[in-house]
Amino acid sequence: MCVLLVALQTHAPDLWGQIFNFTDYGELLGLVRNSLIAGAVLGIVGGLVSTFVMMRDLPFAVHGVSELSFAGASAALFFGINVVAGSLLGSILAAIAIGALGARARDRNSTIGVIMPFGLGLGVLFLSLYQGRSANKFGLLTGQIVSVDDPQLGWLVATALVVVVALALIWRPLLFASTDPEVAEARGVPVQLLSAVFMLLLGLTVAISVQIIGALLVLSVICTPAAAAMRVTASPRLVPLLSMAFAVASVLGGTLLSLGSRVPISPYVTTISFVIYLICRFAGGWRSHHGWSARAVPLATARAA
Repeated sequence: MCVLLVALQTHAPDLWGQIFNFTDYGELLGLVRNSLIAGAVLGIVGGLVSTFVMMRDLPFAVHGVSELSFAGASAALFFGINVVAGSLLGSILAAIAIGALGARARDRNSTIGVIMPFGLGLGVLFLSLYQGRSANKFGLLTGQIVSVDDPQLGWLVATALVVVVALALIWRPLLFASTDPEVAEARGVPVQLLSAVFMLLLGLTVAISVQIIGALLVLSVICTPAAAAMRVTASPRLVPLLSMAFAVASVLGGTLLSLGSRVPISPYVTTISFVIYLICRFAGGWRSHHGWSARAVPLATARAA
């Protein structure tokens, strides 16, 4: 124990310098312009999608889709084609498989449990065969701060626009189907079709998330923001707004903190996201303890869809 403490004291300055290094920060800031734009876009899209992920109890599905997205990106890297396209293809295939094979929660979880190791195994296989830069391999798992070039940014923004526009078109019926699917189906809402469409949008969101924070830590952007927001409010209007704010703060804050350090972007993003969740959880517990409860906005507008 004493030896460990001495070692920590000896290497603490070097360790701190690797985690937080603001030398020439202003010059380095210009190198991540695309990453900052991509982070803001990802935060907005991830925050919106996160709301329905939590409402529909799909965090496990997010992880399953990310594994196939990782496999598609790894295959694209190995064959020398567009990595973003490979990631999108893998995510879409995973979303379609989960949506088609798992209508019920139990069946869905079983399907995801089969897909996840298969996708991860394929990804590891292609990365093992890839003979290029090791940074490209590591970036697919944990993200890279300067990995977003102009073509990738264009793909990301275009995909994000598709997701946002589609969500705007189906928001009210999707909200109704997510909160009360039995009643929604009785009212004539196409619950099954909405579920399939949302899974497709989830796949697209996961694909663009992998390009920024890596395949292993997608949950911090697509699940944690809404989970934190739901701790402080039950309003269907405030939850997506807070979720977007939390996601943008996590991605941009993580990008700025990781600038110049030797640590990938993902630990910073996940730490900020987790701290926000802890604060919201504490605030929600304090409100409940003092008799304050979050008031939910009636879902009459959603049920009218």
